[in-house]
Amino acid sequence: MRYTFHTLPLAELVVPASKAAETIVRLDERLARSAIAPGLKARGDYADAVASLWLDGELVHMEDLVFHDARMDLRSPTHELTLAHLILRTRRDIAAQPPDWPFSEAGLRRLRGRQGQIEEATRVETAVQQPEPTAAPDDAFEAELRAFDALLERTGKVVQEAWSETRSPLPKDPLVYDLDWNEDERLSEWLDVVNGCRVLPPVLAAAVVLDAWQTLSVSEHSPWLGRLLAAAYLVREGTARHHLPAFCTGLKAVPRERRHARSRTVRLLAILEGLQLSAEFGLKEHDRLILARAGLERRFESSRENSRLPQLADFVLSRPMVSTRMVARELSITPQGALILIKALNLRELTGRGRFRAWGIL
Repeated sequence: MRYTFHTLPLAELVVPASKAAETIVRLDERLARSAIAPGLKARGDYADAVASLWLDGELVHMEDLVFHDARMDLRSPTHELTLAHLILRTRRDIAAQPPDWPFSEAGLRRLRGRQGQIEEATRVETAVQQPEPTAAPDDAFEAELRAFDALLERTGKVVQEAWSETRSPLPKDPLVYDLDWNEDERLSEWLDVVNGCRVLPPVLAAAVVLDAWQTLSVSEHSPWLGRLLAAAYLVREGTARHHLPAFCTGLKAVPRERRHARSRTVRLLAILEGLQLSAEFGLKEHDRLILARAGLERRFESSRENSRLPQLADFVLSRPMVSTRMVARELSITPQGALILIKALNLRELTGRGRFRAWGIL
């Protein structure tokens, strides 16, 4: 299956792409100069991970994801929660790397989950390579060392032979994998689309990149990766220099019938609308957090110089919700001290429970 983008109806797509680009750039410039940019980006990572699972038909509570990320689960994590945390960690990984990294061979290998296998192979191959024994004085101690070196060399050869025999990939389970699914070939075709899209405006190109990933079904088990790579495309092209766009928060607001329409033009228009909505949500969230920060600052403006309240305010702004254990660990205080600080800032309790409570500014 070939994906061609040379016959796109640009007359219908240019205006929506321009509006989406304008909104994304406004948000990016505001984050470049904002004091709450780190907190807003961290909140966007959580929201995008939850929304990405929602787009794939899975539901994950924000509370469970926040606590699981802090390794303070209230219950055994489900498969969906584990997958949401994987998306969250992947977003952080992409944001921490250079702009070109997600589209490089090493980056794609790591994002597709094969980096660990390569590193393990390198580690084993390096471990079995032993230096040649050197000449030494003929005494009892040196003789023991030479015997030990010879033993290591023989052991290394055995390990090397065993590794060579098992280096070929294990056969895939037909109950889990489609044996006719050639992911490498699909990825190569998708990369051709990515490279060819540079003639288009960046935002329109990002929409095409995402639509191509979904149309080609590049990854059998990771459809969410295409949305992250489309966001990374805008970072690489310089449209979003100071943040990794949270596409999924806007795509949630677009009806599914449009996102999965038969017409490619309708799908691209839906993606562009989602991009614009996600940036608008980011602008509104930024304004809300600015007001919330101003309200928190009024509560500790007369506090002591060594007060932990400013640190708590920054931590609360960077998480959708916090617990006493999370605050205690972040500020290196006791849970009782964390509860006192939470009451001092008059944070809102979000769960309505008597135990395992969580607070926030929502």
